[in-house]
Amino acid sequence: MLERLQRRLGLQTIPGVFFTSAGIAIVFVALAIPFDQEVAIRFGDLTGWVARNMGWFYILSVSSLLIFLLALAMSRYGRIRLGADDSRPDYSNLTWFTMLFAAGIGTILMFWGVAEPVSHFASPPFDGVEPRSERAASDAMTLALYHFGLHTWTIFAMPGLAIGYFAYRHNLPMRISSLFYPILGEKTFGPWGWTVDVIAVLGTLFGVATSLGLGTLQLNSGLNYLFGVPVSGLVQVVLITVIASIAATSVALGLDKGVRRLSQLNIVLAIVLIGFVAIVGPTVFIAEGMVQSVGDYLHALPWLAFWTETFRESDWQRQWTLFYWAWTISWAPYVGIFIARISRGRTIREFVAGVLFAPTAFTLVWFGVFGLSAIQVESGGGVALAQQVQQDPSVAIFAFLEAFPLAEAASALSVVIIVIFFTTSSDSASLVIDLLTRREDQPSLIRQRIFWAAAQGVIAATLLLAGGLDALQNVITSLGLPFCVLLIFMAVALYRALHADYRGYSIDELVKGQAYPEVEAVPPQPKETDYVPEATDRD
Repeated sequence: MLERLQRRLGLQTIPGVFFTSAGIAIVFVALAIPFDQEVAIRFGDLTGWVARNMGWFYILSVSSLLIFLLALAMSRYGRIRLGADDSRPDYSNLTWFTMLFAAGIGTILMFWGVAEPVSHFASPPFDGVEPRSERAASDAMTLALYHFGLHTWTIFAMPGLAIGYFAYRHNLPMRISSLFYPILGEKTFGPWGWTVDVIAVLGTLFGVATSLGLGTLQLNSGLNYLFGVPVSGLVQVVLITVIASIAATSVALGLDKGVRRLSQLNIVLAIVLIGFVAIVGPTVFIAEGMVQSVGDYLHALPWLAFWTETFRESDWQRQWTLFYWAWTISWAPYVGIFIARISRGRTIREFVAGVLFAPTAFTLVWFGVFGLSAIQVESGGGVALAQQVQQDPSVAIFAFLEAFPLAEAASALSVVIIVIFFTTSSDSASLVIDLLTRREDQPSLIRQRIFWAAAQGVIAATLLLAGGLDALQNVITSLGLPFCVLLIFMAVALYRALHADYRGYSIDELVKGQAYPEVEAVPPQPKETDYVPEATDRD
């Protein structure tokens, strides 16, 4: 039946993955629009249950994966390439980094770069810390770096590394299900594998939709500040429609013509904005603060990575850390595949170092400039920044820029950056979802990529109308859990495959149980009769 429907629509897909994912998304939208309040309540209840009972699992999983990746890079497996042994990277380091960042957390940094440090500065999450004190400022920067530093990029790096390895080293399809080939074998290409891919598609759809929703809230606030455009649901739906149209145009152009050029342009604009704030703002304070923030972050990281609020009654971790981890995890399928596509030829050591540390360094600079400057603005009392952020986090960066000269020009530049980050996130996700829902031997049809770009916009608009920021947070915290489990299985499958690869076994020998970790892989020496008993040991 699905095959027949596909032929009628003129599509090139894996019907079980495409139509199941699209059907679930359509049903969600159909139910959420007329029953928006009921949907918001149900997801709120589910989020509360996840936070109370599974919050520790989010914390433990992400921190354990960080340790796993660092150990992998420093181990003997670090020299293995994502591809043949003689393969080399397709992109320069600079181009690679710009594409990494623009497809990753650009939109998120624009939204939270001012809002989070100021929030923690004015309302410290730790007991005994005086608001607006020196300790509160230090903790605010540490928490911001914790949320957007190594842990965030661990979540992106894990699927990216695994996908790149299995796709380029073992010629498996570039889909999330391929990562489970060492565990599932040929079942990977049937219903079991399709189920994994459907989870990945839905996670990507809702994760990116959440980012688009946050970006729309921020964009609406910026247009209100610059031109007096009213802040309303109607305006936000119009903005999503316009941005989705731009994203659809970009996605039709493809990876190199669309995404790469937009990514490079946006990094340049982001650097211009950072430079402006650093120059007209408290330059020396920023430089000193960044140096100190590195030390504070590294000092606090070991205990903060495993902190679960066990001995205090608080909703803080659910609202911040768990939301961030779940949100990032929902992005992981698409960002992972996108990173894999641009990382062929790199060694595992190069990949881990680049994906973990280069974006983290940029994040440090971003929060150093915006976060520290915002803390000083709040301390000076010239702008009631914390109060405005508490009322509406989307206005944070625009309220912050009011404290500097050329505020309107800087705000206009911020709007442009938000739009482009918005677009690169959407079109990158559309390319990846299309990849997940079709076979590699099938062409990538423009109509399919445009459909997924439109779906992201529709879901984002639905979530905004169903409850705004709270609805976005609740949906993501709940839906991130299944893929968090997949990340753990992904690490296990990757390690098994690398262990067999290092010892000379193929991926098929691993699946068939012919790769033994206790012996070195040495080709068997046949007898003169050319008969080799089945039980012959391989050493």
